[in-house]
Amino acid sequence: MTTPESDAAPGGAAEDGPDEGERPGRGRWLDLVAVLSFVLLAFWITARLWLDPANGVRDNRTDQAQFEWMMAHGARVVTDFAYPFTSDRMNVPDGVNLMANTSVLSISLPMTPVTVLFGPRWSFLIFLTLGMAATGVAWYFVLSRVLSLARGPAWLGAAFCAFAPAMVSHANAHPNIVSQFVVPLIVWRTLRLVEPGGWLRNGLLLGLLIVWQAFLNLEILLMTALGLGVVVLALALGRPELRPATRSFVAGLAVAAGFSAALLAYPLSVQFFGPGAYQGLSTLIRGYRTDLASYVAWSRESLAGDARGSAWLARNATEENAFFGWPLAVLVVALIWWLRRSVVVLGLAAVGAVFVLFSLGREIQFDGRDTGIPGPWAALEHLPILHSVVPTRWSLALTPIVGILLALGAQHVRRLARRHPAARRQIRFVTATVLTMALLPLLPTPLPAVRLDPTPAFVTSGAWRPYVAGGHSIVTLPLPDTTYAVPLRWSAETRLDMPLARGYFLYPDTRPGAGRVALFTAPPRPTSDFFTTIRQTDAVPPITPQDRVAAVDDLRYWRAGAVILDPRLRQAGSMYRGMTELTGVRPTFTAGVWLWDVRPLVD
Repeated sequence: MTTPESDAAPGGAAEDGPDEGERPGRGRWLDLVAVLSFVLLAFWITARLWLDPANGVRDNRTDQAQFEWMMAHGARVVTDFAYPFTSDRMNVPDGVNLMANTSVLSISLPMTPVTVLFGPRWSFLIFLTLGMAATGVAWYFVLSRVLSLARGPAWLGAAFCAFAPAMVSHANAHPNIVSQFVVPLIVWRTLRLVEPGGWLRNGLLLGLLIVWQAFLNLEILLMTALGLGVVVLALALGRPELRPATRSFVAGLAVAAGFSAALLAYPLSVQFFGPGAYQGLSTLIRGYRTDLASYVAWSRESLAGDARGSAWLARNATEENAFFGWPLAVLVVALIWWLRRSVVVLGLAAVGAVFVLFSLGREIQFDGRDTGIPGPWAALEHLPILHSVVPTRWSLALTPIVGILLALGAQHVRRLARRHPAARRQIRFVTATVLTMALLPLLPTPLPAVRLDPTPAFVTSGAWRPYVAGGHSIVTLPLPDTTYAVPLRWSAETRLDMPLARGYFLYPDTRPGAGRVALFTAPPRPTSDFFTTIRQTDAVPPITPQDRVAAVDDLRYWRAGAVILDPRLRQAGSMYRGMTELTGVRPTFTAGVWLWDVRPLVD
């Protein structure tokens, strides 16, 4: 019986398998070289972070701090048997729903030895670097072994899947997004569901992979499920000889769905109904969309790009989710037309079209300007589950589609060269020229890095410990949020023994009429608003008696034991005056920070 793998390339990959014409043992050396190339590319992209331990990701320091905190939480789950799905070590006293945030438990738990021995900063960096490399290796395995493509085309497609501009953009401190190595494994096990008699085993294996990806990134899992669903439907309609395998496929899929649902039922109930659960993202975040012009533009992290040429086409350096460049965009359209007799190619094209439309958001934008043309996402963005998806990331899901199309195209060229030996040199020259024009401008450059301020001795020496005794927390100035997450790094370095008031995380807006949509910190309180104003203006606003009463109430609410201020901050002088005038407490300079002992006010 013909399998989906045999339709991976036009005419059937079985005509030109991965090892045809290769000497015995040579294939293993080629595999080793391919794996090594993915590792070297990943280290090239993160080189500036490895070369200087004091460096951090320049364009997304807040998310780096958050993920370091998450790595510390995973280690705490293993070493202290902490509850994995929520935490009281941030946002005291309410805590954080980690299932509703990027807790990455499927990575942080097994990386506990690294976190404990070397610290959360190194576990974050290893996660980021090896996640990209593993993505390339996994796609190479699926393309060469499962889809039976030759090693050269498989390497080309896998390299693009792992190191395309969108992936390098998200390498700016989104390790959970660049670590897509589970996705090709899900593709592999889904294709294996057609095997007669193996529906139970294959279903259980697929279910385990679904669970693994769910604890890595649910957004990527949703996109994978939708994409696979469309391709499987295309195979079912376009390959009648596959229909006898329908019963086995459906049975295995039911096992996978039931098994994964059983394992995820409790964690997902915590995510959607537990404390700290929110009802979708804010209107602002749901407005993050892919500019139509960005599909043919160059990313700032690509060889041909720079920040000045892409700044108005993306919200920030981490969300450049398209940026294929016009040569590759033209090549992809040409490949789809050229390989249109392949059911798989048509299925991939259909998925890609859907993802492009979804990525445009509620209103189509072109070259930084609104067009007034509504996008199809406007009718979907309020639906359950979909209201928590950032629209622009649908264009990120195009990366593996383009990578697979490149691999299939290269495989077809290889077959043409074998069939027409007299024209082999010309075919290879044209292919090399086209690929160079399309892909050379997209070669990744190392991520920009910035030197991070050393952690104050107040944190590293443990001088904070007396101030958190009895269930107290540490309040930092400014209070941590989406623009200032440094205290999360400090807490991570203490293995979360130092609890924080507020923080950087997704949390429901509980104010009247807010609808519990997600904020990127806890709902505002008078004192947090007071110091936000100081940070924005570098001036102390007028202080009323009501402000002083509210400040004491807030400190009691946060169970504050001490308030600390890093004197290296630009607004440190204004914050020093504001806190002193607000509480009437004189600070002391202790172990590198200004310290207000507020326990007499709170207790």
